[in-house]
Amino acid sequence: MKGSILVISGPSGSGKSTLMHEMMKRIDDTYFSISTTTREKREGEIEGKDYLYISKDEFRQGIEEGNFLEWARVHDNYYGTSLKPILKELNLGKMVVFDIDVQGHKIAKEKFGNIITSVFLTTPSQQVLKDRLIQRGTDSSESIEKRLNNAISEMTRVKEYNYILINDYFEKTLEDLISIAHASKNRVASLNTEQFISSWANM
Repeated sequence: MKGSILVISGPSGSGKSTLMHEMMKRIDDTYFSISTTTREKREGEIEGKDYLYISKDEFRQGIEEGNFLEWARVHDNYYGTSLKPILKELNLGKMVVFDIDVQGHKIAKEKFGNIITSVFLTTPSQQVLKDRLIQRGTDSSESIEKRLNNAISEMTRVKEYNYILINDYFEKTLEDLISIAHASKNRVASLNTEQFISSWANM
């Protein structure tokens, strides 16, 4: 592979989507891996930009055919990452950005190893996360409770990540995320070392 992978995980409501989109505006040669889901499209979401929306039957068929890098069932819906576009963009030397949960991160790490740099993004506290979910106004009380319970479970896996960012002040968190992204593009694990050494030595 010529490219690198930046994995960003964290509870729903922690600000992942906004931070990722702002980061990608400021860094060249990036590709956002669009997840596939079976959940209903929310107001304002766009097919092919936010998610690829398919039925549960289509998703299960994709699992059987090995078309997903990773997949998980969350809140009674399936979420997954299609493998083909990822390989294409990596071979073009791009940094592929993933928004996946802790289960997906573990699977991706097993498959891609050291070309992955991972960031766990969260809020200063559980109460702040709850307040943000309520203010978002897209989830029922029952759904918010499920998301909070899931967030507690995810927090126990923080040590599996390279970095943790507390999204308290947006601009500061964005600055830190951009720094991590730049560093991930320069990791030796992502470098074709033989080609680099040959070029450096004019061989």
